[in-house]
Amino acid sequence: MMDDGIKKFDRVVAILTCLQTKRTVKAQELANKFGVSLRTIYRDIKTLEASGVPIIGEAGTGYTILEGYRLPPIMFTKQEASSFVTAEKLMNSFTDKNVRQAFQSGIDKIKSVLRGSDKDWLEALEKQIVIYHHNKLFNDALPHVFETLLESIASKKQVKMFYRSFNEEHTERLIEPVGIFNENSYWYILGYCLLRKDYRQFRTDRILGLTILDSSFTKEHGAVENYRKKSTDEPKRILILSVDKEVTKYIAGTRKYYGFIDETVRDNEVEMRFALNEKYDDYFIRWFLMFADHATIVSPVDFKDKVSGLLERIALRL
Repeated sequence: MMDDGIKKFDRVVAILTCLQTKRTVKAQELANKFGVSLRTIYRDIKTLEASGVPIIGEAGTGYTILEGYRLPPIMFTKQEASSFVTAEKLMNSFTDKNVRQAFQSGIDKIKSVLRGSDKDWLEALEKQIVIYHHNKLFNDALPHVFETLLESIASKKQVKMFYRSFNEEHTERLIEPVGIFNENSYWYILGYCLLRKDYRQFRTDRILGLTILDSSFTKEHGAVENYRKKSTDEPKRILILSVDKEVTKYIAGTRKYYGFIDETVRDNEVEMRFALNEKYDDYFIRWFLMFADHATIVSPVDFKDKVSGLLERIALRL
């Protein structure tokens, strides 16, 4: 019985934290987050109201705390405090200059309210966590890429972008940013391009100039993931490899970049299936050649011919 009381107390405190971090929170959102029923959330909200927290609830909208209501600083657990160090290291390594500075300012404010023992704990960890990465993620001359994009998305204002493509083509684009995502160790913008009249993605390190405009979006855009799924719906064919079991551990980390679907272990070999768009065959072949002496192409037959053709061209240059 006491355990149930402790769980409820922790949940009610967590709900209060959620209400303070967002303008409006729906009951269903809270129920999903804490894995309880809507009825339980309603009771927890009443508990908060009874304790004096001024919560405003509207049917179909959600709950919000009365503007101006503030609580004393919340104490962090040692585990929560430790997570700040990791977050700080990641932000310093994977964001642009302006966002790094803003995050550093925010994290310093959080550290200022920590207990002395927790500050000592963080200081002991700070030099022991290091992030290594080799890709250039942003143009050094543009310290405000994230800041501009986030402002554009939130205010629904278009941006003018000067961009250098993979083929070194320089273009000026007018886009309506939908979202930002990280893939294959690079940051990308996904946005509606008014030049192409379609959704496109752009790598942040290839942006040469970025300016937010006064022009509003011309259309409503959904969640970034909706368009990411759409962009991967191109026709694909199934490619099957049989790979020596002893070498599969060396390619497990990279195969996901080449359309890996699943694998089946057969004695000393592993049969792997990939879904591949034909226009990316050349990339796949060059990856395949790294372990080709330990693998067999099961299907399709024409893929074997493409590999043979590349090997012949290589042989002529030796």
